[in-house]
Amino acid sequence: MKISKSLNPATISSLILGSLIFASCFISDQLIVNSFLSVPLICCTIFSILCTHLSIPQLKTLKIGQIIRPEGPQSHKRKSGTPTMGGIAVIPISLIIGSLISVNEGMGTKLIAISSITLAFMFIGGLDDLQSLLDARSLGLTAKKKILLQSIASSIFLVYCSFQNWIDPTINFPWHQSISIGLLIWPLSLFVFLAESNSTNLTDGLDGLASGCGALVFTGIAIHLMLRGNNGDPALAGFSIAMAGGWLGFLSQNHNPAKLFMGDTGSLAMGASLAAIALLSDSLWALLIMGGVFLAEALSVIIQVSIFKFTKKKYGVGYRLLKMAPLHHHLELSGLSENLIVTSFWLITCILIGIVLITTVPT
Repeated sequence: MKISKSLNPATISSLILGSLIFASCFISDQLIVNSFLSVPLICCTIFSILCTHLSIPQLKTLKIGQIIRPEGPQSHKRKSGTPTMGGIAVIPISLIIGSLISVNEGMGTKLIAISSITLAFMFIGGLDDLQSLLDARSLGLTAKKKILLQSIASSIFLVYCSFQNWIDPTINFPWHQSISIGLLIWPLSLFVFLAESNSTNLTDGLDGLASGCGALVFTGIAIHLMLRGNNGDPALAGFSIAMAGGWLGFLSQNHNPAKLFMGDTGSLAMGASLAAIALLSDSLWALLIMGGVFLAEALSVIIQVSIFKFTKKKYGVGYRLLKMAPLHHHLELSGLSENLIVTSFWLITCILIGIVLITTVPT
């Protein structure tokens, strides 16, 4: 009886998601040459579960609790005070395991670079979270300050990558189609960092939404890299699946009702890590499709703000396309339950990942 009470719909959904990720990695290891995804996934998931569980009382002691926006959905007020900045319990252990698992692949320098940019964005997110706590308002750093810090960190990473010749100016698409953009790869790369980190940040608005989608996309990227054969990268695949395990373990405390939030500390780092892996493995197209939910969330905010500003300037009254942005809040205010929205977005992400994997041509 006690077991059945603990298995609420969100818990069941999380277990199904975890089972799907583990099954996918096991099948990959059985069918794809040199695939070694199950071990880092298992290790990182277990350590993440332990770290997130142990971090909750520490964060409560430090009074690091989530501050809910007054203009947000009224149902979210009950989440006020829930421990946040959970990214600090996930990111470091994921980076360590992800780097160690590939230590024999001659990839040390590249993995250190990816880890560094991930930690830099975690630090920026931490500043944002701490500013919100100090101000007792869910605002944090100003948009200009946040973009400036993200741009500086990304630029340093990209300059180093240019000296190492790690980023190919040719963008590859399915079925051996490609386009070379030359020097435009550098402004595009900067845009990818800013767009991906802020879109994952915007997606982190419902219990389990960003962590579940993040775990899926990291898994999808890992399997995609293994399917590419000689054109893939087993070391980055191992690193990516370690990140997936970290967020899967985090989901154990983050599914509805969440006991822990990742905060900007986690969401910005998640996006930066995805961007770095995609850029260094020439997987931009794969990330764009797999991260379709992140893209939709970001576009919903851009469209909402643009329409409001345009109509206010033209008619004197601002109009909104959505009841509230990002998209998940619009659906929530439309009467859909939080768990239904989250599981639907997970399902959409699975479908998008499936499309990419089906169109991945081994070389």
